[in-house]
Amino acid sequence: MEFEAWFFLVIPLFFALGWIAARVDIRHVMQESRAVPRSYFKGLNYLLNEQPDKAIEAFLEVAKLDPDTLELHFALGALFRRRGELDRAIRIHQNMVDRADLSQEQRFKAMYELGEDFLKAGLLDRAESVFHRLDSGVHARDALRNILEIQVLTKDWEQAIQTAARLEKLGCPAQNADTAHYYCEMAQASTLKGDHETTRRHLESALGQNHRSARAWMLLGDLEARAGRDEAAIEAWRRLEELNPRYLTVVAERLLQAHHRLDRDAEAIELLRGYLERMPSPDLLHLLFQTVAERQGWEPARRLAAEELKRHPSLRALDDYLQASNAVQPESMEGRLAQDLVHRQVSRSAYYLCGHCGFKARQYFWQCPACARWESIAPERVEHE
Repeated sequence: MEFEAWFFLVIPLFFALGWIAARVDIRHVMQESRAVPRSYFKGLNYLLNEQPDKAIEAFLEVAKLDPDTLELHFALGALFRRRGELDRAIRIHQNMVDRADLSQEQRFKAMYELGEDFLKAGLLDRAESVFHRLDSGVHARDALRNILEIQVLTKDWEQAIQTAARLEKLGCPAQNADTAHYYCEMAQASTLKGDHETTRRHLESALGQNHRSARAWMLLGDLEARAGRDEAAIEAWRRLEELNPRYLTVVAERLLQAHHRLDRDAEAIELLRGYLERMPSPDLLHLLFQTVAERQGWEPARRLAAEELKRHPSLRALDDYLQASNAVQPESMEGRLAQDLVHRQVSRSAYYLCGHCGFKARQYFWQCPACARWESIAPERVEHE
């Protein structure tokens, strides 16, 4: 390959230009480092030495000296909120909202953070007021989610239904399952007032939102039973056999009572036996055990408990078996002592468990009292060893 003589002149020129560019970059970095307050580096040093409280104080000094450090303000506000220092978080974000030199996007972000502070502090009215001012823009969906959370907490079900519909229009996942619960809550309120027509209308709306809603079918069956229409009540409760079978344990006792009122106890026992075959459940076994003992005697009840104890061992099945055995052979002191010990253990260790947050409860809740999730608590009690 042949080289022209002028190539040898270009190569030194490139080196010279690179050296000049490097000097300019270094000078720019040095100028920026001098512009950063010393408190910033003190804060970093405290963080590296695991002294978060001193680091926060140093960063607060930086924020006071340089009002343009918006991201630092946001970071400090969020940190205070996580640490539970809500007064300081609110003060930082409120000062940012009041500043006149922020862009609209920056102001909306500060308002959203302020709303989060109020929500965490339990100031629900103030939080909802802030979030309503963000119903347009990049924070609209998150603000609506928080508004919905507040409306659920305050049991404002009609507004919650409207907010859920707005969230769906903004592209959020369908809210049908939760909305069905809002209608069920309204149905229960109407029931307490004795307004059965409104109750039925709310339940129809709930099923329109979620046709598989176990709660709506259960409440519809309750409505029919109160009106003396036990056949219709049984039909409503039995819809769960195909739509949502895991909730059969919740309506099993209702089915027994309705069949008893119709003088069809044998049919009810066979129905529950079929459920138990398909879906092993200590709770369902215990209900069936009690029914068989009451209607047919202790010996059939003992055989039932013995068979289930072999198929699916559990403390509650053992408790039922020992109870029946002691009833058949009441003279056995050891049997009574064993049954008493097992029964006390079952009473202490059986509870309903939230699959989302781990909340434990002795009674069943459709909405977890701890995390407010709907249907996060399984309808079958668990045994804790």
